[in-house]
Amino acid sequence: MKTLGIFAFNDMEVLDFAGPFEVFSVANQLSGYKLLKIRVASADKKTIIAKNGLEIKADFRLADLENLDYLVIPGGDGTKKVIQRKEVLNHIKRLTSQSSWTMSVCSGSRILGKTGFLDHKPYCTHHEVFDSMREIVPSGVPQRDLRFVQSDQQIWTAAGISAGIDLALHLTELTFGKALAEQTAAYMEYYPYLAKK
Repeated sequence: MKTLGIFAFNDMEVLDFAGPFEVFSVANQLSGYKLLKIRVASADKKTIIAKNGLEIKADFRLADLENLDYLVIPGGDGTKKVIQRKEVLNHIKRLTSQSSWTMSVCSGSRILGKTGFLDHKPYCTHHEVFDSMREIVPSGVPQRDLRFVQSDQQIWTAAGISAGIDLALHLTELTFGKALAEQTAAYMEYYPYLAKK
């Protein structure tokens, strides 16, 4: 069984977190809960207050996770504070380096950019965040017209908010197979993914 971690932080965008969480949780459910251990990790293992007041309880602190197979990094206004916390960035860098793949959603790209993972690489982000990203990672190559992009062998980035669902389904397909990804999308009634097949 593999371990998937989702980094949670204050003022993160709810669907950036909940979209991938739902995709991977449903895929796991449809597989009899034999594929994944899904862990929500925060910097301090406190109750997270996401955008517009939704409370989310973290399972672990980042520092307590020795390694992860897969990592999801949501976005939201809270990324502006996350990238100011060196110890948090160090944990993200460590976990990302050890993962089979890491995906960011929306302005979660700021975190990957600040840790050096997007230097000289293509990336997606929310349409209002490209200017900010130009300052964080000037050598990065913005992909304004894509829903998601593979930045390198290990790193994937998605555009704004709902694009995290598209990328999570794509990674489900790559990691666990097309049939499970299609079953997951059908269960979720996420027709944009099914329409492309």
